[in-house]
Amino acid sequence: MAESDLIRPPVVLDTDSSVGPLPGEIRLALSEDWREALRFGCRRHTLFEGMTQLTPAMPEPGAHGPVFLGSGDFHHLSWPLILRCLSKQEQPVDVVVLDNHPDNMRFPWGIHCGSWVHEVAKLTQVAQVHVIGITSGDIGFGHVWEHHLGALYARKVTYWSSGVNVKWASRLGLASCFRRFPDLDTLVLAASEHLAQSPRQVYISIDKDVFAPEVLRTNWDQGKMQEPHLRSLLKAVRGRIIGSDVTGDVSTWQYRSAWKRWLSTADGQSTERQQADLPRWQARQHEFNLQLTRWLHELR
Repeated sequence: MAESDLIRPPVVLDTDSSVGPLPGEIRLALSEDWREALRFGCRRHTLFEGMTQLTPAMPEPGAHGPVFLGSGDFHHLSWPLILRCLSKQEQPVDVVVLDNHPDNMRFPWGIHCGSWVHEVAKLTQVAQVHVIGITSGDIGFGHVWEHHLGALYARKVTYWSSGVNVKWASRLGLASCFRRFPDLDTLVLAASEHLAQSPRQVYISIDKDVFAPEVLRTNWDQGKMQEPHLRSLLKAVRGRIIGSDVTGDVSTWQYRSAWKRWLSTADGQSTERQQADLPRWQARQHEFNLQLTRWLHELR
């Protein structure tokens, strides 16, 4: 069998026991203390210290498949994973983030699942960050002050959105960073064409809250993307994927930390509702993870 035919093992960073077993997986478990420390947000040094519990046991970048991170509450783990992947690259790369939220928001206490894109955009090896599939009001006028506008003014971050009024961006000279479309079909077609025209290699980060609830369920408010949309975007970067990670599996957590309990509640997460529906939601998530692992292998 040719080397190109071998399925590179997916890696599960077991942060919350939400990701079911995947064929050929490498599973690296995070202790309960670190699960609490890293979930939702933490100090920057805490993030990298926690990741040192896991990454030494991972294969070298390029020798494994997608990295599954668990709940979207852990999306900031993408930052050190991207840094690790870039250490093996000589040319600038694009980072493609499929997400219902911009993840370029301010978080004064360190880093969290909604602020990590800003850190990635500052990396000199990253040419552009495309956040694709946003339908969240996070990019509306009422949240202007929450964004890291510097990443937008530097033209390092582009939002691809639908259904959100972003006219404020024009008034601030940021219209080119906000690509707004009437529906997801039009958005994905334009984004796919744009990505296909770039010669650069790509790191892909998928937060499954970008998908409509009828596709699968997550911890967070969700977008409108469908499975064919994902396939179109992946095909647009066929042969140029140097790494990928996946978040948005569903889990519940009772925080010991009072401030994390407050932050989670403020973001509208309902533990009671999630607990009741958890087995059904996780079963569908598992089916999707198996499918996504195959797709990323076929299109890498």
